[in-house]
Amino acid sequence: MAKPNVMMIITNDSKQHEAAFIRDVLANAGCNVIHLDCSIRQYIPSAEITPMDVAQAAGHTILEVRDLKHEGKCQAVMIEGAIKLALKTHDEQGLSGVIAVGGSMGTSLAGFVMQALPYGLPKLIVSTMASGFTAPYLGTKDIAIMNSVTDISGLNSIARDVYRNAANGIAGMAHGYDPQKSAEKPLVLMTMLSTTEKTCRPIREALEADGCEVMVFHSSGAGGPTLDSIAADKDVALVLDLSLTEIMDFQNGGLAGTSPVRGRAALEKGIPTIFAPGNADFIIAGPFEEAMKQFPGTTYHKHNPALTAVRTQMPQLEKLADHLASMFATASGPVSFYVPLKGFSNHDSEFGHLHEPEMPPPFAEYVTQVMPANVDLYIKDAHFNDPAFADAILAKAREYLKA
Repeated sequence: MAKPNVMMIITNDSKQHEAAFIRDVLANAGCNVIHLDCSIRQYIPSAEITPMDVAQAAGHTILEVRDLKHEGKCQAVMIEGAIKLALKTHDEQGLSGVIAVGGSMGTSLAGFVMQALPYGLPKLIVSTMASGFTAPYLGTKDIAIMNSVTDISGLNSIARDVYRNAANGIAGMAHGYDPQKSAEKPLVLMTMLSTTEKTCRPIREALEADGCEVMVFHSSGAGGPTLDSIAADKDVALVLDLSLTEIMDFQNGGLAGTSPVRGRAALEKGIPTIFAPGNADFIIAGPFEEAMKQFPGTTYHKHNPALTAVRTQMPQLEKLADHLASMFATASGPVSFYVPLKGFSNHDSEFGHLHEPEMPPPFAEYVTQVMPANVDLYIKDAHFNDPAFADAILAKAREYLKA
């Protein structure tokens, strides 16, 4: 069998010895190494893709990049070139894995390159940033990040173990990489949390039995943006956005908040979309004492020592409705909104900790007033997790899929 191609993204001008060490481990593990070197300060020969190649791919010479004399501007050029060359290499030679080593700058560059590569392709970054805030580096792609422990400055007993483990890890993934062809099934994307699983699970199982491929995303901060990314990039037949936690949290300062464009990708692309206010009964906050200070005067549920569910009130629900209405008005395809009158999640039920049965009816009334004419609005005398509510959404999903 041919050796799997593994791309190594490491700057030789500052990490030459680390690059050589990792190359040897990968070679000994039976991989063909393609070194992408985005060095700016100095050219040290050894890489298959040189800094000059990277700069040229972005329409510059390496001297022009150096003359920018601004690390951010220099890196922007090298990121552009590196993405183009990584994609070109993958198209022409076929990559089975990508590994990178870097500090904040190297991690940022490698992150952008890996985010441009397809889902499923093994991706691993060894980084000094791994123990901190990693979202900007990973985006919505399946990128693994490993703590370098020591700074990436020379080889020592810990660094050698870390680099060896990382290189052997990506080598193992590369040998096992078997890219899956797109399924010839209609692709359905769905959001949920465990608090709405009683409705979302039977919908998923029924659609799978109908012959669909269903991808479910945990709407706790990363899941929704990932759904949006896939909706924008892939041939998606239907979106079921049934958990609105990330939108509610964005509007109110909760931990799962994402961005103002959350949920818009499918609407703007014209993908049939069904929305429901799953989990709109709470905002995700931090530890209990902090949650009480941030959101005073409401009801709280201590989910665990790190997370507290904070009960939403009518002003927040009306704000959500207004936001959804403005989103739905931009839809270029069919969109439906299902509103249950007896609660929005397990927490908002007779068995839950945040149940306020007087809240959903006025929310439904307000929704009726603000929704644009292009929305198919359904008010259901049921709880979100009732079988009748799941059946109603499933029927509409099948209607959209059939059309």
